[in-house]
Amino acid sequence: MPSYQDILPQVYEILRQFTPEGKSPTEDMELVADLGLASMQVMELLLEIEDQFDVSVPLNILPDVKTVKDLVTQLEHITSQP
Repeated sequence: MPSYQDILPQVYEILRQFTPEGKSPTEDMELVADLGLASMQVMELLLEIEDQFDVSVPLNILPDVKTVKDLVTQLEHITSQP
């Protein structure tokens, strides 16, 4: 099971394709407010993450995911499930 520190660089890599040019994602950046992701982009991001980590991300966690850190923390929890 990957740790937070293992997951973070992979999430940054995925986020780069959704981040406006000239911006680099950080842990404290909000996906919508700071990175400017629209709802469709959030869904595309989740699909990329599901493919990368071979997991299913439950949609009911989305209200708790505001920042990159929140996303990585949730992924760490999801990937630790048997």
